[in-house]
Amino acid sequence: MGGEEGESIMSAKNMAVLREKGWKIGAVAAAAACLFAARPITAQAAGGLDLYTDYPGMTAKAGDSLSFSLELDNTGEACDASLSVQSLPDGWEGYISGGGGQISRIHVPSGTAGATATFQLEIPADAAEGSYQVVLAADAGGGVSDTLTLDLAVSELQVSQGDFSSEYPEQEGAAGTAFSFNATLVNNSGEARSYSLSAQSPSGWQVAFRPSGESTQVASIELEPGASQGLTVAVTPPDNVAAGEYTIPCSAISGSETLDMELSVTITEQYQMDLSTPDGLLSFSAQAGADSDVTLSITNNGNVAIENVNLTSSTPSGWNVSFDTPTVDVIEAGETAQVTAHVTPSDEALTGDYVVTITASTSETSDSAEFRVSVETSMVWGVVAVVILVAIIGVIGWIFRKYGRR
Repeated sequence: MGGEEGESIMSAKNMAVLREKGWKIGAVAAAAACLFAARPITAQAAGGLDLYTDYPGMTAKAGDSLSFSLELDNTGEACDASLSVQSLPDGWEGYISGGGGQISRIHVPSGTAGATATFQLEIPADAAEGSYQVVLAADAGGGVSDTLTLDLAVSELQVSQGDFSSEYPEQEGAAGTAFSFNATLVNNSGEARSYSLSAQSPSGWQVAFRPSGESTQVASIELEPGASQGLTVAVTPPDNVAAGEYTIPCSAISGSETLDMELSVTITEQYQMDLSTPDGLLSFSAQAGADSDVTLSITNNGNVAIENVNLTSSTPSGWNVSFDTPTVDVIEAGETAQVTAHVTPSDEALTGDYVVTITASTSETSDSAEFRVSVETSMVWGVVAVVILVAIIGVIGWIFRKYGRR
């Protein structure tokens, strides 16, 4: 009896425990059921669009033009989606392009190898520095859509002065030298500019602009933002330019700025003299023992004045040459002085051609001229010779008449 009663008591206790656990499990299940019943149930979409670009965040400058490559992936069925610019900062311009033109819709096949397009964005030059957003949208209808936000950090356009300069702006040389300067023109602005080229050269000088490495002369140059162009500036002075320092101001002028460059040319001193006659004839006739006047021209072909021009001569024996001005005090560059030479052949000079050399010289330069002098004997001697000849003939005739009869 005692054993049976103990087993009954243990069975009753186990049943009570099981009933308590069952009640707790039921309560938890009921609570869970209520919780799930209270929450809305959303169905998973069958497919969707993914609009993206590799670089959705960029830093740019005011005035920049940007291009974004757009990709569209489709996890659902193939569809046609509209493309649009959903939001754009004031003053900005942008459009979506594809196939060579602006587009508003695009076909998106199914799969990750979807469709591509390009978004072109123009940031105004006066855009303030700051952060901006541009939102693009793709919508296939039926709730299948996606947006893309582009984050742009814009810095203000830094407009700085361009530059027109030469590494070696000073040169020197003799008159007649063609000078060549290597220059560089730089557009430091944020926009393309056309520069007209000009130079204020001294009278008679020639200045030409040519792109480096080219032979074509140009009057203007078109430069993209931040670009530069090498130029050759050819400067040619006149042949008779005086010695000294000359300045050639050059300019590159656009609608927004004027760039100046100053070139300097030093013409070195050049001494050159020419001795001749006003008509260039270096021959004359003279009588033996008589003066013959010859006008000499002394031309200063150099670029500096010549001083103390001395005249000397070299003559046949017994001849004499004198000058009305043996020494010319000064002849300016490019000027001509005239001097008369008095040439006297020897009294005993026979008829014929002779050479007389006249030299004009200074301490820096000299020149000589050879004159051919045709000497003629005096007519008096011819008459005397004829008289003597006639007398001789008369004497001979008298002798024949007197003694010929015997």
